[in-house]
Amino acid sequence: MAQTDGLDTPAGAAAAAPAGDAAPVRRSAYDPRQKTPVTPELYDYLLAHNPPLDPVQRDLVETTRARLPERSQMQVSEEQGPLLAFLVRLLGARLVVEVGTFTGLSSLSMAQALPADGRIIACDVSEEWTALARDAWGRAGVADRIDLRIGPALETLRALPAEPEVDLAFIDADKENYIAYWDELVPRIRPGGLIVSDNVFFHGQVTESGGHWSGGGDPGVQRPRVGGPPDGVGHAHRGRRGDTLPQALSARRPSAAPPLHETAASAGHREVPGRGGRSHCQK
Repeated sequence: MAQTDGLDTPAGAAAAAPAGDAAPVRRSAYDPRQKTPVTPELYDYLLAHNPPLDPVQRDLVETTRARLPERSQMQVSEEQGPLLAFLVRLLGARLVVEVGTFTGLSSLSMAQALPADGRIIACDVSEEWTALARDAWGRAGVADRIDLRIGPALETLRALPAEPEVDLAFIDADKENYIAYWDELVPRIRPGGLIVSDNVFFHGQVTESGGHWSGGGDPGVQRPRVGGPPDGVGHAHRGRRGDTLPQALSARRPSAAPPLHETAASAGHREVPGRGGRSHCQK
């Protein structure tokens, strides 16, 4: 391994020399030998060692596949439900905002993890799809914890109180509005809260030149916007589909969200997904 600007670089990979006053190019420490393909067998292993879905959750998964075979891929993956429930419990969340509900597996999982006085504001535009969600919420006994709001999610978010009182937000909706959703949610997240964004890697195409989405006839994609965090926001990744979990780390927030900067802060950075394939909530 050769040393380049403090980062390990595979032997033989030359570092780009700075031109004039330009900052040196920092090489990734990614080593392709460390890649672990997610095979069907490995995915089955993951599910086998994940908290199992309960009967209502399992029935919702199967009902969605049976009734909406052309749309069922919009449902969150089975391992995401327990993860979201874990995050709700870990945060001690009482107020959750979901942007993109579809047939309700994610909101069901989070609602079951909430305390009795907890609440989810769930945004979607489809009465048809959320009818399956309402049925599942009722059978699971959590319907009173979920406030479903049918209509454009941006309008719903902009109507929420401006104070930072949301514990957790989950974005899994139309990709072209991810930045707008993010900008509405950031000032409303309480210190220590989370914003979880699904599908930010776009099957790897987010790194391609121009960052254009080419799958499924969906609209073009911008690369995720990377900027300095408002009042200290970190991030982490999980899952094959590239979820991003930025966390507000500081003890206080400014009264309004600071503008996004176009350079990453040394103490951390955040990623905001750009435009991409449609999913749900403006589906």
